[in-house]
Amino acid sequence: MALIAIIDDDPDIQDASSLVLKSKGHQVITASNPKDGYEIVIKNKPDLIILDVMMDEPDDGFFLAQKFRRNKITTPILMYTSVSKAIGMDYAAGELVPVDDFVEKPISPEELIQKVDKLLVHQKVKE
Repeated sequence: MALIAIIDDDPDIQDASSLVLKSKGHQVITASNPKDGYEIVIKNKPDLIILDVMMDEPDDGFFLAQKFRRNKITTPILMYTSVSKAIGMDYAAGELVPVDDFVEKPISPEELIQKVDKLLVHQKVKE
């Protein structure tokens, strides 16, 4: 199965997401801040990145996604957000930040698996 990096400062989100993904046979690595997140992606070259929008700063996830793309990291990114609910904005992938898909937190296990499977299949097609 796939190696998935989860970059989120909420340990409950990390744990819940990891549990769901591991139950489907995926390997999971985690980081709780942008610096560590960037390092685990560079070191481990995951098949998918799950990235939270808000960590230490409200826009950390946006900046980290841009940093990945500037440095030619083409790994698919699924962005967790509660921003649109909080500020009333609705984002579409690729409009403001270079990610492949967005999902609102909280996410159901079924929706998480559906989004992950879709991005992983799309990644294999690109290779």
